[in-house]
Amino acid sequence: MKAFHRGSRLIAMAAAGLLFGGCAFTPITPGMSREQVLASYGAPTRVVPLAAGTRLQYSGQPLGRFANMVDLDAAGKVVSARQVLTPAEFSRIQPGQWSRADMEREFGRPASIDHVASWQGDIMTYRWQDNIMNMFFYAYLDGNNVVQRTGQGIDFPNRDERD
Repeated sequence: MKAFHRGSRLIAMAAAGLLFGGCAFTPITPGMSREQVLASYGAPTRVVPLAAGTRLQYSGQPLGRFANMVDLDAAGKVVSARQVLTPAEFSRIQPGQWSRADMEREFGRPASIDHVASWQGDIMTYRWQDNIMNMFFYAYLDGNNVVQRTGQGIDFPNRDERD
């Protein structure tokens, strides 16, 4: 089991680096076609309609610590590509206004949906990396699936993963 966890982490980290690092792949640049993106990076984990086009989500959740969004215009051309599990992206969340759908559109599906006794709703949990520190980002939803608060914490490895 230890080797599985370590191997899963390595695969997720390698995929994150290759996806936007460009090693053996063509870097995603504005103006590329949807077909070019799919040819280099394969099927996205999710396709989300946007007001002015489509978003291809490439997420490493639940074990990985990345979620890359490739936004396409109505003609299927790349407008932007970015890794969204970052402090700057998290700071865009507006408690009291963002919904579960907003969270999933902007960050992809979470690593997990958690619950604690001190909160009545769901807690969307994303795994991410702040420089070299593995982290969790939490979005606390109320009964109407509206984000009411956010938080973060350190993802300490359990004993089995350190061996």
